[in-house]
Amino acid sequence: MAQIRLTNTKTRKKEDFRPIDPSNVRLYLCGPTVYDRAHLGNARPVLVFDVLVSLLRHVYGADHVTYVRNFTDVDDKINAEAQRRKGLGSPLSLEDLITERTDETIGWYHADMDALGAARPDHEPRATGYIPQMIAMIETLIANGNAYAKDGHALFRVRSYPDYGKLSGRSVDDMIAGARVEVAPFKEDPMDFVLWKPSDAGLPGWDSPWGRGRPGWHIECSAMAEDLLGDHFDIHGGGIDLQFPHHENEVAQSCCANPHAGFANVWLHNEMLQVEGKKMSKSLGNFFTVRDLLEKGIPGEVIRFVMLSTHYRKPMDWTEAKREEAEATLRKWRGLVAGVTPADSPAPAVIDALSDDLNTAGAIAALHDLAGQGDAAGLLASARMLGLLTDDLGDWAEASDEAGALIEALLVARSDARKARDFARADAIRDGFAAAGVEVKDTAGGAEWALATGFDAARLKALAGEVLS
Repeated sequence: MAQIRLTNTKTRKKEDFRPIDPSNVRLYLCGPTVYDRAHLGNARPVLVFDVLVSLLRHVYGADHVTYVRNFTDVDDKINAEAQRRKGLGSPLSLEDLITERTDETIGWYHADMDALGAARPDHEPRATGYIPQMIAMIETLIANGNAYAKDGHALFRVRSYPDYGKLSGRSVDDMIAGARVEVAPFKEDPMDFVLWKPSDAGLPGWDSPWGRGRPGWHIECSAMAEDLLGDHFDIHGGGIDLQFPHHENEVAQSCCANPHAGFANVWLHNEMLQVEGKKMSKSLGNFFTVRDLLEKGIPGEVIRFVMLSTHYRKPMDWTEAKREEAEATLRKWRGLVAGVTPADSPAPAVIDALSDDLNTAGAIAALHDLAGQGDAAGLLASARMLGLLTDDLGDWAEASDEAGALIEALLVARSDARKARDFARADAIRDGFAAAGVEVKDTAGGAEWALATGFDAARLKALAGEVLS
């Protein structure tokens, strides 16, 4: 059995992973707040955990891993969208409009993550389905003296938990000095955070011992994780942006509600995403969603390959050059494994790389070695450990094979037109290529072509129909 080693944010060290119960390895990933499309950065933790779950199931058995990823469907942005729709004259109630919006967004999320080849988790809880569990946890925290109620709010008493700040490596006093914290009359201490807050008539709410209201963000994941995985489980993760305050607050709540349990043994955090070397942001004009890339014609498998080519603990830079390289590599590999039966098991070098702190970049390097050796069966079995070269993600390659045949035929027609000095016909083919998103470069060795971002197969077929008929 391979020994998996993971870098534990809690200890700042790479450690041997030793599950609490090898027959039931349990992990939790903080999922999206479902108010809009998932941007590319949202996909990174999903793909990291998708490979991690694949590795855990390979090592411990497919039926011995329980994976939970939640949906946050209680949020001010969701409420604002529902109120906007109500203001536009929708006859639905506010609650129904919230359900309509979250159902719609969850549908988008599933479609986008499916397109990247990410397997669905075993459980996908919605926060709204766990309100009683949240209320019960808050009541326990108040009874233990770790929380208090005031003015319709329930708040966590941060200084009641001596280990607060250990996950993120900060002291409470440093946090107060260096961060903007909400000063409110219902708080005993500026660092105390909300577990429950009141809702007015225009907002969704649930009855509670503290009045009609709704939960704070942090208590949601603590309650859902405990209900589905128990008060002590193996791995918890998410983007590094969640380390503080979200994950720090989760640890405090959960450990105080269950003083004799440890909540999550291992914490994994992936680094952030950049675009062409710059932070992705709307102000820089380089912000895009997964759906934006898919609609530009970039295959989900290519997106997945690029994302996994960088170790999860390093910033990941999305570039057009990486996209082109990934597409060329995958097209070559798919040609190599066409009609091949996969080997019985992945290559040891791939398992070794993944077992070493989920080194997907090292695993991909091992795949290149297998391809270079002509080991198609080993390549296919090993690539599928990373969710690559699967049947479900192969449609794009089949489409590009068809496109390639048309392009080659059109290049012959263009060459014939040039020889016949029919430059108008040659120029029409050139312009047709450009309109269809086919990049053609004439070299001493002949014409080279590539499918550009935004390739339009329908336009290429139409061009072929005009020229080759």
